[in-house]
Amino acid sequence: MTAGRRTLSIVIPAFNEAGRIEGSLEQLTAFLDTQPWDYDIRVVDDGSTDGTADVVTKCASHLPRIVLQRESHRGKGGAVKAGLLAAAGEFRFMCDADLSMPPAEILRFLPPQQADCDVGIGSREGLGARRVGEPWRRHVIGRVLNRAIQSLAIPGIADTQCGFKMFTAESVAAIFPHVTLDGWAFDVEVLCIARAKGLRIAQIPIEWHHRPESKVSVLRDSWGMLRDVLRVRARVRRGSILD
Repeated sequence: MTAGRRTLSIVIPAFNEAGRIEGSLEQLTAFLDTQPWDYDIRVVDDGSTDGTADVVTKCASHLPRIVLQRESHRGKGGAVKAGLLAAAGEFRFMCDADLSMPPAEILRFLPPQQADCDVGIGSREGLGARRVGEPWRRHVIGRVLNRAIQSLAIPGIADTQCGFKMFTAESVAAIFPHVTLDGWAFDVEVLCIARAKGLRIAQIPIEWHHRPESKVSVLRDSWGMLRDVLRVRARVRRGSILD
């Protein structure tokens, strides 16, 4: 990265994303090339079996700011943790592979729009947020799940599970050595650790587009997620969330 310029690392966890990762990388690169940031895009291949790594390697051959990081399959949380800790940017942005948030929304998470936070979390709820194309049933189930998560572990956070979050380099170093969950509930653990550390968390309304091919099944994954949330709550209550 170029000395003297503010640096941004985009971290994309990817498991069997060969069919759409190329388009997401091209969109991100096209937008970031217009911005005054020195950046790289780190794709963390979470043990894919469909050729995701080959697609990313092909993209990197003509988009030199793309980095492929290969990991064994652990789950989204494990891939995000590995990627954020390996990244070198002053700001490190976690980004879903489906790019369901328009790239221009990234600026909402960065200075000067966000100048006083350690962790910025995308929110599909509240004033200024916009959901596009989401089935009503999925939305209702998601809201019920979030209410449960707020009640059990992290009150006051309207959307813990949005896949777009920004961390300063310092907050990554403070949070992620303590993260233990590899599955979908890792976001809750991350936010609980951030609060325990006294870090400043900003909820940032975004425009979000539903992708029918999403890897997340709200019905299938909710029970396992709630089980892990209960484990996080127990650690918070014992005072062992930072162990």
